[in-house]
Amino acid sequence: MPVPDFILDLRAKVGHAMLWLSGATAVILRDGAEGPEVLLVRRSDDGQWSPVCGIVDPGEDPHVAAIREAAEEASVVVEVERLAWLNVTDPVTYDNGDVTQYIDHTFRCRWVAGDPVPGDGEASDARFFPVTALPAMPRGYAERIEAVLADRAETLLGRDWLRDAPA
Repeated sequence: MPVPDFILDLRAKVGHAMLWLSGATAVILRDGAEGPEVLLVRRSDDGQWSPVCGIVDPGEDPHVAAIREAAEEASVVVEVERLAWLNVTDPVTYDNGDVTQYIDHTFRCRWVAGDPVPGDGEASDARFFPVTALPAMPRGYAERIEAVLADRAETLLGRDWLRDAPA
């Protein structure tokens, strides 16, 4: 996975210590022949399916990062409809020992154009799945999709809403 230069610069100073970063997740929906579909990418680093996710660059608005990441990772054009969920992820420890934690901005996005294909090496596959037949994926990614599909009028804040979500 390509690491942004600003993170490489930080890592040169702090080593593997925890970095607090801003993240953007684009849960991309479209109307399919049999109902709503969500775009997922298979991550090159661990082979897991996930919505499009990425790090917000310094000075970049999170919704712009979601649009950029959709183009880079899946070669699609999207429109951000709204912020669906703002939360803090669990800490992530990478194979090299780097530790990060993200304030994640999960956006409900609408597919506009483009056939999904991996674009920048961060994904090995990209395709739409019916929301009723999603592949297995880590809990944190599944929760982001669930937050968007809940389609609440208000932005969900934190993890408390998960207690009340239908199973």
